[in-house]
Amino acid sequence: MAGVLIAMKLRVLSHSLRGGAQVVPLVLGAVFGLMLALVSLLSGLVEFVRPGAAVDLLSALFAVWLIGWVLGPLVSGGADDTLRAEHFKLLPIPPRGLALGLLAASFVGVPAVVTLLAFSGMVVYGAQLGGLPALVGAVFAVLLLFGVVLLSRVLLGAVGALMSSRRGRDLGIIMVTLLAFSGVAFNYAANTLAPAVIEGRATGLISVLHALPSGWGPVAVRAAAAGNWILVFGLGLGLVALIAVLLALYGKLLTRRTTVAVSSGSGPSRTESRRGALRGLLPDTPIGAVTGKELRLWWRDSRRRMMLITGVIIGVVIIVTPRMSAPESQSGGAGMLPYLALFVVAFCCLQAGNLYGFDGSAFWHTLSVPGAVRADVRGRQLAWLLVIGPLAVLLAVALPLITGSPGALVWMFGLLPVLLGAGSGLVLLMSVFAAFPMPDQRKNSNPLSAGGRPGCARGALQLAMGGLLVLVAVPPAALLIAGTVTDSALLRWLAVPVGLAVGAATSWWWGGLAINRLRARGPELLAEVGKTL
Repeated sequence: MAGVLIAMKLRVLSHSLRGGAQVVPLVLGAVFGLMLALVSLLSGLVEFVRPGAAVDLLSALFAVWLIGWVLGPLVSGGADDTLRAEHFKLLPIPPRGLALGLLAASFVGVPAVVTLLAFSGMVVYGAQLGGLPALVGAVFAVLLLFGVVLLSRVLLGAVGALMSSRRGRDLGIIMVTLLAFSGVAFNYAANTLAPAVIEGRATGLISVLHALPSGWGPVAVRAAAAGNWILVFGLGLGLVALIAVLLALYGKLLTRRTTVAVSSGSGPSRTESRRGALRGLLPDTPIGAVTGKELRLWWRDSRRRMMLITGVIIGVVIIVTPRMSAPESQSGGAGMLPYLALFVVAFCCLQAGNLYGFDGSAFWHTLSVPGAVRADVRGRQLAWLLVIGPLAVLLAVALPLITGSPGALVWMFGLLPVLLGAGSGLVLLMSVFAAFPMPDQRKNSNPLSAGGRPGCARGALQLAMGGLLVLVAVPPAALLIAGTVTDSALLRWLAVPVGLAVGAATSWWWGGLAINRLRARGPELLAEVGKTL
């Protein structure tokens, strides 16, 4: 079974890599991963003055690789979904055999290869101590690779199952928010804890690193060199037992995925009173109907919610993380915090630029109704504004006052209308010019699924289109800069009506371009976003 699934994955990968859009990100990821792996590999050759420093350093580096396998799929949008358990749910395959086969197929790819190369640092370190320690290092490198890959699959599957429910998604939101600030902890660890580990000053942290499964290999290599084979076999059996437990959990998760009916994860519907309240606030027109539908989707669809949450988190991290990770002597003042709303709007726009990809094959409903394209585009624009606008306005007003920077208010009032208006148009432009298919939630309800990545070409196109937000902000920004340089309050406040006018005009203009694109290339867009993943 394992051989069949490995051959299937190799065949799928060979077909998917025929286009440059898939080859470029693979090559870039392989080069970056290879550089990181060489750091861990060559660390085994470093000679330290303090005895045991090499073991501590390797334990710390392997802990980073372990954390990367755990957090990486959650942050980047999911693990490799080339082969999914749902593909085999109608076949008479025992869960254990399917789990072993899919796990074996998980080792086919660049991530597993570069990770094994990184763990080979134990072999290099053991070779300096003798032949047997090097052999012990090789065994533990393979076992540790099995452990981290299996742990990644188990945790991602557990999180995906958890976030298929409404309460689970709320817990997942908190988890993703906390993970977003992991850069602060990583920066602190790299600048403060790493030297302490090498010098042997962080004894508590070193004990934790040795106690983690990622540290058992280096400890076993040193124990083999010292002739402590009881410790070597004990650590080896402990790692094997951990792999067995994870494999059992993985099998149970696969059983659940292949036997439990998949739900869309949209949660229960609202009550009739809330529906009536929503209808009362929106115009009784086709645009109002589309807006109401989109607002309900933004609230219920776990994928859309995750996209918006990710956009907000990215903006917060970019602004807050440098302040939290900077030395105390450099962290004074409000910095860019009063302008957080601008970054939140920009990133929420970029994250939401695949509205028709979210619809998938359901987009044919819009195409089949004569004259529905205009109402669909304008309704989606209005819904995006109603979702992002209140949060952005709240941040734009509250943060300058809270941080003691009232002078930033005029900048926010001048630039925020431009970004909101242009963003509502740019979301639709990206959705029609750079759309990509998303996983079908009827087959895979995991909002962290990796199937919906745009690829290098579309990703670059979306980033390039995101640069348009900067261009349309030039007129009010020029007035704000001129008013600041000349100390003219009139020029600064003149940027407010200019920003409102430019934002409204851009929203209408770019929405019109999206309408024309849909009318001219609607069937082609349906063929793209309706692909089965």
